[in-house]
Amino acid sequence: MSKRRSDWQTRPQARIRKWFQQGFTALDDEIINQISQQTIQQPEVSQMMEAQREAMDTRRYERSLALERLERHELQAWVRTRGRKAIGRVYVALALAMAVLMIFFLLETVAHMPRFGDPNAPVTNEVTERYITRGVEETGAVNIVAGMILDYRAFDTLGESTVLFIAASAVLILLRIDRRKDGTPVQELIAAESDDRHYEPRADRILQGSVMVLTPIILLFGIYIILNGHLSPGGGFSGGAIISAGLILYLDAFGFDKAGRFFTYKTFAWVSFFSLSFYALAKAYSFYMGANGLPSGIPLGTPGAILSGGLIMPLNIAVGMVVSCTMYIFYALFRKGGL
Repeated sequence: MSKRRSDWQTRPQARIRKWFQQGFTALDDEIINQISQQTIQQPEVSQMMEAQREAMDTRRYERSLALERLERHELQAWVRTRGRKAIGRVYVALALAMAVLMIFFLLETVAHMPRFGDPNAPVTNEVTERYITRGVEETGAVNIVAGMILDYRAFDTLGESTVLFIAASAVLILLRIDRRKDGTPVQELIAAESDDRHYEPRADRILQGSVMVLTPIILLFGIYIILNGHLSPGGGFSGGAIISAGLILYLDAFGFDKAGRFFTYKTFAWVSFFSLSFYALAKAYSFYMGANGLPSGIPLGTPGAILSGGLIMPLNIAVGMVVSCTMYIFYALFRKGGL
């Protein structure tokens, strides 16, 4: 320590002695040397500080990533263990609450209804009498059942058609095998097509010849049942089932390639959309005019004529289209997973 302290104390004296011996030029040179050394050392210091700063930023980033991964891992672990139990309990609680609420409303409704078989109940005297005595006059349909379903209780029929469409959409979501984005079939679709060709051969001349004769007759009979539903037993549901039977028979005989020329997913979507939309708009108009006591302007025609019954025949057509498309697509999806 004493030697270092003596060197530190003698350095300024040596510099001063050097300046007096060599003149003030030595002082200038010394100052220039000090300045040059500082200019050389400052970039090195700044580079060192910049490197330290980058290293600290890198450590902070790595630490934040580690924390995010840890939080994500903890969240996934919670979802797999406690979260699953919590979500299950919430689901059970909500399901029980909805069930209790529905049971309450149903029991409340049943409590205010008349007893089954009560002769004084409106359903056993007033409603039935109204259908029989004034059904033809108010609906224009000779078939009282068609007038009741598509006029008095048309709202229920709309719900039934909507249920069919929803059921077809659900089956479509569950069973449809999609192609790739470039249009090439996936492995499941290739296997389904090969399986379909194995169990349903295409070269059956007897089957194809019979179908060529029977399919037009079946389709015409289904159309007759739909168009004549307000005059005789039949209507949209039965006629639509007959039309779908003809389409399915044609599909079994000639395969999906020929059937796909006139019936595809777009056909099903657009036919169902326009049929349900027309049904809903037409009956909404009728309900609104009838509820406000306004004339609908739709002629009922002459009872017994083909152009009679007001909106019953167009509504039968809409229902028949929905039923035929739904049954055909059910068969196609359950058979191969596509059209």
